[in-house]
Amino acid sequence: MSTGQEKTFVEFFKPNQKLIHKICRIYTDNAEDHDDLFQEITIQLWKSFPGFKGEAKFSTWMYRVALNTAITLFRKPQKQKAQTVDIDVSTLKIEYEAYEDEEHKLQKMYKAIYELSDVEKALIMMYLEDKPYKEIGEILGITEGNARVKMNRAKNNLKTKINTK
Repeated sequence: MSTGQEKTFVEFFKPNQKLIHKICRIYTDNAEDHDDLFQEITIQLWKSFPGFKGEAKFSTWMYRVALNTAITLFRKPQKQKAQTVDIDVSTLKIEYEAYEDEEHKLQKMYKAIYELSDVEKALIMMYLEDKPYKEIGEILGITEGNARVKMNRAKNNLKTKINTK
């Protein structure tokens, strides 16, 4: 990848970095896995960036790559990580911004979200980001109507999990 592409990637990546932390937070339950998933998502974004055509917003594309990576690497039954490729992302000069939130209610909510299915996790996260159903559908590759139905089920499931804790 050229120096110009590296610079463009970093410019797109930096303001959207917290999105990756949120995905990591709902798909992992400890700091080590969070950091590993963050790195793997960053690598996958970097490797996929030449294919980003700008037809969708960068954040939409980033969601899709990040969610696919998280779902692939952290499936609940196996919890086995896919084989990774070593890439020196330190040359990209991306500053890692810690994402921490110690409030008890948020911890309870994240714990409940962690117990949801992979698709429900993605839906709830995008709901919390105020993504419109049309964009949620585009990210997940489903219709807007199907996104609404799945979202209602996910919200009800989350409410049940939070209220039983």
